[in-house]
Parts: sequence; C-alpha cells; structure tokens
Amino acid sequence: MAAEQQGWVERVPEQATAIAERIFAAAQSRAVWGDPVHAEGYTVIPASEVMAGGGFGYGFGIGRSPGVSSRVASQDGDNEGSGGGSGGGGGALGRPVATIIIGPDGVRVRPVVDVTKIALAAVTTWAAMAMTIMSLRRVGRIFRR
Repeated sequence: MAAEQQGWVERVPEQATAIAERIFAAAQSRAVWGDPVHAEGYTVIPASEVMAGGGFGYGFGIGRSPGVSSRVASQDGDNEGSGGGSGGGGGALGRPVATIIIGPDGVRVRPVVDVTKIALAAVTTWAAMAMTIMSLRRVGRIFRR
C-alpha cells in the first residue's frame, strides 16, 4: 500500500501541470482581441477581459488517528492506518469590455457597459447600507437606556 501511495504522489506534479496548462490556455491574446470585422470602410475589433486561476492541494498520512483506541483498531484489523487525498479546481472567465472602431473619421473606443453588473452592485450596496443603518439604530437604542 505504501508503494501505491508513493507512485501516486510522484504523479501529482505532472497532473497539476497538465491541469494548469489547460486552464491558462484560455488566457491568450487571441482570447482577448477578437477577429476584426470589416464593413463599409470601418473595422471593428472586439476586446475582452480574460481571467484564470486555480488551486491545488494533496496530502497523505500513515498511522492511527489519535481518537481511535487500540481496541477498536485491532477489531478492524487495521493497526497501522493510512490515508490520502488530493483536490483542486480552477476556471477561466472572459467578458467583453470594449469595441475598437477604426474608420475614415479616426479611431474610437466604445466601452461595453454591463448593466446587470451595475444593477447587482447597486442592490448589494443598498442592502449593505440598510443593514448598517438598522444595526446602528439598534446599538443606539441599547446605549440610550
């Protein structure tokens, strides 16, 4: 069993590297700058924001858990004990941020406004302010007594 764990542990860095390469493959320049579109003397280039990240961890142990008595361990037939595990995750996110318009009258950059993001930020801010005001009123009542 210890030999199996040793082989597994040796493969972890290779697997982690392979996973990281797949996650960060999305963060390339062609993912940020879209293909130019040409029409009627104008060229439009979409620009995006791309983010990627991840995390990973692993570990193993050999030995009986401190909370297990020797009597329970001998009944199970496992006096040595062992265990291991690993986990990880990651992701990538891309969103449009602007369009670059090149035409006879010059170059213009038009930002892409994410109305949903602005609305969510406004609602969250309003809720936080309302909760803060209610807390301050409650604290004020306690100290006035």
